[in-house]
Amino acid sequence: MTTSITTTFKTDVCIVGNGAIAKTAALGFAQAGHSVTLLVPPARPAPETAAGVSSAADKPWDVRVYALNHTAHSLLASLKVWGALDLARVQAVDAMDIRGDGEQGGNLGFDAFGAHVGTLAWIVEDSNLNQALDAAIKFSHNVHVVSGCAVDLSCGELGAGVRLEDGRKIDCELVVGADGRESWVRGQCDIGVDYRMYHQRAIVTNFACDKPHHGVAYQWFTCADGIIALLPLPGKRVSLVWSAPETLAETLMDESLGELAIRLAEYAEDKLGALRPLQPEDVKAVPLALVRPHAITAPRVALVGDAAHAVHPLAGHGMNLGFADLVDLLDAIKEREDRRGIADERVLARYARKRKEDVLLMQIATDGLERLFGANLEPLRVVRNFGLNLLDKLPSVKRRLMAHAMGKSTL
Repeated sequence: MTTSITTTFKTDVCIVGNGAIAKTAALGFAQAGHSVTLLVPPARPAPETAAGVSSAADKPWDVRVYALNHTAHSLLASLKVWGALDLARVQAVDAMDIRGDGEQGGNLGFDAFGAHVGTLAWIVEDSNLNQALDAAIKFSHNVHVVSGCAVDLSCGELGAGVRLEDGRKIDCELVVGADGRESWVRGQCDIGVDYRMYHQRAIVTNFACDKPHHGVAYQWFTCADGIIALLPLPGKRVSLVWSAPETLAETLMDESLGELAIRLAEYAEDKLGALRPLQPEDVKAVPLALVRPHAITAPRVALVGDAAHAVHPLAGHGMNLGFADLVDLLDAIKEREDRRGIADERVLARYARKRKEDVLLMQIATDGLERLFGANLEPLRVVRNFGLNLLDKLPSVKRRLMAHAMGKSTL
């Protein structure tokens, strides 16, 4: 049936975005009893399936992965999404090994035993997570997916409206902007943004390793080469996230993955053995920036995920901040007084207050560490390595850091 261009969709919540945070938001609001319209960009042609791929076990490993913490796990489990993941492709992180720079580099370690938990985090592929979310949305009768390009956002006392370029309109009480770092929703609300370009790119790809990783995530803070992380994947495989300075990033992207593996041997060979590119070879480079919007709410609008904040990936918590946004937004709406609507100014202000400290701490921590380890000064090198070693010997401080990273109040 052909849809008229004058069609108007009426819904409680309009969520703009097509990533994991947007889809999780749609499921969260639907589970809370709200009608949801998920506005996604027009679909692109699906890539052809690689010849010879006959089962999920043969599927190439996604180079984009997330280290999901306990907050994310709990939310996805409550929405019946976690159990729908291909758990054979999910890897638990049992420990972290963080190294400073130089021959006498500092060392900081975390482990699940010391944190009194079963695991610190879970490594999940972007494709695995989105497939589970898509399946859940198909079975959610409260979620209506609309494909199209938004051209106008209007908000008033009686509600909000999103107009599409073909004339269709979505009328709602609340608009949730989950549309990424360059958020259209944020721009429509004239919310100012502070940017800090890191002049780095995150180089992401996957390798097979000769030695078992034992569920350990490795990270090296270097000065000249940036920040290198090798995250465990199921089996003897690891996922690389190399936050490399622009000039080095260009060189890495021009080299073969075999040459990249040789470069990594300087850091990883004694722990993981020789690294070999997983086939088919795949590598991506993502520009890095700190994005701090001046507000995460506007009349009848709430921002979540990268639309609300973007941080350096050195801590691996960009996605986790987005899931925490959803938890706090859903809680603020659930706990509102009966006389207040879901887009009430005070309800949204409570959401903004709840997120302020958590987001600010992560922004300060990631930005501060990037500045500290990016400075090529010998006195700073000594101080930062000493700091890592000192922190490793302060169990109470380590527990607080682990609790915050895992999304828990205490350990």
